[in-house]
Amino acid sequence: MRAWLVRGAAMAVVHAAAETVRADFAVAHPTSRTLFEAVTLGVLVGVAAVWGAVDRWRDRQDAGRTWLIAALVAGWGAAILGVIGKSVFVDQSGVADLGSALTGGAAFTALLVLVPAAIGLGAGNWIRTSKAADRDTEPGDADEEATEADRPGPGRARRRPTAAE
Repeated sequence: MRAWLVRGAAMAVVHAAAETVRADFAVAHPTSRTLFEAVTLGVLVGVAAVWGAVDRWRDRQDAGRTWLIAALVAGWGAAILGVIGKSVFVDQSGVADLGSALTGGAAFTALLVLVPAAIGLGAGNWIRTSKAADRDTEPGDADEEATEADRPGPGRARRRPTAAE
């Protein structure tokens, strides 16, 4: 299965479930919903950011494009699933609510997936490069035995070993 489809469908289900739970909480506790909404938003951002970081850390090819398409799928999927979830579990939402969910709601959800995933991709790249740098400086490495002339310095490129070495 395509990677963008898996990510988009999973994020659509997560966002639709969060929207349904948020709407139900708002109906049951109208005066104390601010903290709950902030925590819910933080969880949604965290899921996308961590998944994006893991994708980059595992060196997944075309991760940026995958997350772009996944964000679009998640936006529209979460809009439809959110309206269905609210109509079944919260109130009698119907087809009239689908128009606004497919425009503004879907755009917001797509951004709520794309921006944290992009930040996660950047963080994953940073983690991957810092681990590679740590591996290169471990004691007992072949570079430790190299002479000063072999080490890269200002204006010098790193010497690659030949097949005879």
